[in-house]
Amino acid sequence: MAKLAHSMIRVLDEAASVKFYQDVFGLKIADRLDFEKFTLVYLRDATGEFEFELTVNKDRETPYDLGDGYGHIAFVVDDLEAARETAIKAGAAPRDIVDFRPAGETVAKFFFVADPDGYQIEVIEKGGRFT
Repeated sequence: MAKLAHSMIRVLDEAASVKFYQDVFGLKIADRLDFEKFTLVYLRDATGEFEFELTVNKDRETPYDLGDGYGHIAFVVDDLEAARETAIKAGAAPRDIVDFRPAGETVAKFFFVADPDGYQIEVIEKGGRFT
């Protein structure tokens, strides 16, 4: 049986990215591997073993082109409004909260926020299939 280990994104500014994920989502550095041409920073939340890997290529000076293939990552939170306020206090610009009700009944409540590199992050209120 396979087990999810991590997901990776490339970031331009290690310090800004680590600060964003720590301040907005409470992720902590689980490991940091420094090599000659790149650094890998593994972030983890307090609930599990799945890691979010930030790859910092040391010779990179321009922002990455995110292209049209990347969608988003998602975090589940207990209190959506408090999470949105936390993002605002951390200097991020979260979008409005959406109460997604395609058939009249709430499927999910969420908002999106971008990290320092422009990666989109969905923040979902805990409930239903998102526990």
